[in-house]
Parts: sequence; structure tokens; C-alpha cells
Amino acid sequence: MPIREIMGQEISLTHFDDNDFKRFHQKLEQETLLLGKLIAQKACSTRDPVAGFEIEAWLVDKTMRPAPVNKHFLATLNDPLASAELAKFNIELNCNPIPLTGDVFSHLLQQLQTTWNNACQHAQTLDHHLVMIGILPTLKQQDLHLGNMSDMHRYRALNEQILHSRGKPIHIDISGTEHLKIDHHDVMLEAATTSFQTHIQLPLQIAHHFYNASIIASAPMVALCANSPFLFGKELWHESRIPLFEQAIETGGYEGAAQGPIKRVSFGSDYARHSIIECFQENLLHFPILLPVDQNSAADTLSHLRLHNGTIWRWNRPLVGFDDDGTPHIRVEHRTPAAGPSALDAIANAAFYYGLAWNICAEIIEKGLPLPFAQAKDNFYQAARYGLDAHIVWFDGSSHRLQQLLQSELLPRAMAGLKSLGVSDADCDGYLGIIRHRIVNKQNGCCWQRQYSHEHDHDLTEMTRAYLKHQNSGKPVSEWPPCE
Repeated sequence: MPIREIMGQEISLTHFDDNDFKRFHQKLEQETLLLGKLIAQKACSTRDPVAGFEIEAWLVDKTMRPAPVNKHFLATLNDPLASAELAKFNIELNCNPIPLTGDVFSHLLQQLQTTWNNACQHAQTLDHHLVMIGILPTLKQQDLHLGNMSDMHRYRALNEQILHSRGKPIHIDISGTEHLKIDHHDVMLEAATTSFQTHIQLPLQIAHHFYNASIIASAPMVALCANSPFLFGKELWHESRIPLFEQAIETGGYEGAAQGPIKRVSFGSDYARHSIIECFQENLLHFPILLPVDQNSAADTLSHLRLHNGTIWRWNRPLVGFDDDGTPHIRVEHRTPAAGPSALDAIANAAFYYGLAWNICAEIIEKGLPLPFAQAKDNFYQAARYGLDAHIVWFDGSSHRLQQLLQSELLPRAMAGLKSLGVSDADCDGYLGIIRHRIVNKQNGCCWQRQYSHEHDHDLTEMTRAYLKHQNSGKPVSEWPPCE
């Protein structure tokens, strides 16, 4: 959950004093202790899995440049599932969560396609377009300034707190196909990264096992969904959002440990060994408070815990929410996939993730963790950098080329996972068929962008225009022609 998502409500302050931090810390400590008791007493929801998502998108003008008009766009769109983002040229679209069984993915696609089509049509009435893509290829560093920050107190407060905790400008150094090295003086760099985030509500007894499975599944997911090869005109990683976001908000734990081993944006520090509460305990013990806003709420709402958790950006993150009857529940948010390339691709990505992670979760419960955390972490960064060409170490202890591993083992695992969840044969075959075709053709969003750029003299404006045309066709990226 990036900066722009951490609070549903606006805050009234942008500056805080020591008493604000002390008061918030006391409430955070109390609520962390309470959540630990609820988990120990098995007082959290045990309902069957529920799936949901949020997807971030770009508003662009006719020249394919970012258009900072989200305030007017959202006010006139008037859709409760659409909301503002950190930058004025980004929006977020949400869905209504549904049980993870039966025709779940057909229903999720229908939701996304309806919301997306309405938003796109509305953008066109304003002479603009909507694009779902990991990093907008036409974005320039000078677009990312405070004048383009959505005009809300919570964003400015976070900008001040993060820069204060760092005490120096933000330094970006990404070495990929090309090398990008820049300095920046605010958190707006984070607005360059737009993603497709899946959520799954879990029965308490398996929540930490699924969290661990999600960590292991992150490497194949980030490669399969890679859609961000370009930043400021340079070709970097297959999924350049990963190093960009980590460096854009590079601030660490206590004692000024901005460069320390535990950072606010990270792959995490370890598996949850015994309980999901370990993540929230780490939040309390290792991360200074960034937004000490008194929530004026009872401890059992866990409001301070949830707000603090929203300022720590693990690529897989446990969340706390509440069922309709008020019972607390645990969700896992998986944040590695880029937005796009199409609505159909996004839902297929969700299907593959849920199936693969559910299958790995079952294996963890039966046999224990199949991969050291350090190896899962190394796999993730290899996959983010090299995409489907990456080599990762899998459960047999051997190195595998990811494209082959996806075909030979991971797709069958995803299929088995979905079937054990009770997903319909039509949804299993249809959405995993899209993933299979992408793997066989070796064409995800990143591969398409790179090939188009190489064949069109690196014209990123025309590439973005062609990308938008194909996105609006409704066809999955594996069927997009690289040449026009």
C-alpha cells in the first residue's frame, strides 16, 4: 500500500509535536498487544477466503503526457470505487470483494471492466485518456514536483516526515540495461510506480502460512507481470518499479537506520515463523511513527495499528480489517504486479497468484517451509531485474530459468491451487490459459514495450500511444503485435 493509500480519511494537521508522537506510540503499543491477544485466543475471523483488488492508473493528455487533473476528473466521474492518488495525474480503482471460489475471476473481471470502461469514457469527454501501466514511459523527472501532489494534508505530512527522517535528498541509482542516477527532493518519485494489488482475506489459522507462501510466489509473479522497463527515457529492470519504490522512500528503522537492514519499503525481514502478529510486533519495535494522528477511537478498532501499518511498505503485507459483524480479520496484500497491460491480464495475474500461493501454502502446512527466506528474497530481485529470463533457485535446490519453471511446475501448481479453492473449471482454464499463452509467447508488458521501442527508434511517445490502443482492444498482451 503506497503512501497514497494509507488513510481513507483526510487529516487536519501537517505538523506534529513530541506529545503527538508519544500519545500515538502508547496507543499503538496498546493495540498491538490487543491484536496479539485476539490472535492467541483465536478470536479473528475464520471465514473462507475472500478476494479483492485495487489498481492504479495514469491520466494522460492527447500527447501521452501525464495530465494533473484527477481532482476535476474524480469530482465529475462521481464513482465511489475511484479515488485520488499521491500525484494529480494518478487515480485508483477498487472493487467489491467476493468469495474466492466458483466463477470468482469472471465476476472480478466484470467489475473491473465496467469500472474501467466508465472511467475511460469519462476521461475522453475531458479530452484525456486513462492508461494502466507500471511506469508511464513518457514521464519526466520534472513532472514529479510538489505542485503535482494531490492537495491533501496527509500527503504533505508524509512528505515532511519522510524527508525529515532521512535528513538528505532522495538518491536513485538503478543499474539495468542502462544506468539511471539522479537526486530528488521530495517523495513524488513514488508516484511514478503504479501497481495492481490483490487482497485475500484468510482464515486465521492459515494466515501466516499463506503470507509465507505469498513471499515465495513473489519471484514468479514479479517476472510474469513485469510492465515497467522504462523510467525517464532509460531502459532499466524488467520491473523497474521495485528498485524505484524502494529507493524513493528509503528510510529505515530506529536510531537513524535509514540505510540499515530493516527498511520501510522492502521484501521484509523474514517469514512469519509462528503467527502473523510477528509482522505487527516488528512494526511497533522497529519503525518510527510517521503520522501520529490521534484517531479518537477505541482500542478494539485497532485504528492506530492499521494507520502505522500503512506507512510500512512490504511487497507482501498483512492487513487487519473487520467482517460485517465486527469480527477482526487478517488479509494479505500482494503488491508486486505492475498495473496493466489490460484488464483481462490483471485478472489473469490474480488467478495465477491466488492459485500458486494457495498451493504453496498447502505444502508449507504439510511439509514446512520449502525455501530459505534469503533465497526467496534473492529470487525476487533476480526476477524483477531479468523478468522471464531470470534464473531462480526452487524447492529442489537447483537453479531454473523462470520461463521454463513457470511452464513445467508453477502453472500446474496454480491450477491445483485454484481447483482446491473450488474455482470453476471455466475460470481455471480460461484465466490460466491467458498466463500460459503469455509464457509460451514470452510476451508480458515489459517484453512488448522493449521490443516495440527497439523496433521504433526508442520513440516512447508512439510506443505509449500504441500500448493504449492495444489496451483498449481488450486483448491480452500475449496477442499484441510488436509492430504497427
